[in-house]
Amino acid sequence: MIIEMRTYTLRPGTMAEVEKRFGEALPNREKHGKQLAAAWHSEVGQLNQFIHVWAYDSFEQRAAARGAAIKAGGWPPKTSEFIVDMKNEIFHPAPFSPPLEPRQVGPLFEIRQYTLIPGAIPGLIERWSEKIEGRQKFSPLIAGMYSEFGALNKWVHIWAYKDAGERASVRAAAAATGQWPARNPPGVVVKQENAFVMPADFSPIR
Repeated sequence: MIIEMRTYTLRPGTMAEVEKRFGEALPNREKHGKQLAAAWHSEVGQLNQFIHVWAYDSFEQRAAARGAAIKAGGWPPKTSEFIVDMKNEIFHPAPFSPPLEPRQVGPLFEIRQYTLIPGAIPGLIERWSEKIEGRQKFSPLIAGMYSEFGALNKWVHIWAYKDAGERASVRAAAAATGQWPARNPPGVVVKQENAFVMPADFSPIR
């Protein structure tokens, strides 16, 4: 499986119109073999970002679905006038990453992105594999994935919370067990970013 995460930075004040047009066009895209996994907009972190996530069995399936939708018309949505920057990344899910299926577990989602030194991803996955079950007793993991195309040596994990207050209490409770976080050796992580995002009305994960 591969996971595609597309991040569009929009002109301020245009998010509602972009989500409207995207939602109206989405049925034209989903006729061709793959459903949207999630769509979010940023609330904290870099603002005016619209993020949509797709899961595919293979690169071939991705190309076929996208090609068929474009050929049939009605896709992509007419939003280019509002977009100032586009980023596309392809990830592989870690063995413990849950399926990207419709879930109502938010509505607040935290996207944490770590850049690691080259060659460090397998060790991180091994350390996480030992502790992730215990961490998920406190709040659900949406995805744990590592980059294949786009920014390399990147580890992304996405968590769901009811609100920022629950996030704070969950993180404190998980840390109090002494089993979380699954700490990395010094120098392995060279950059960290995080953002709070909220689901679009049509997001299957919300």
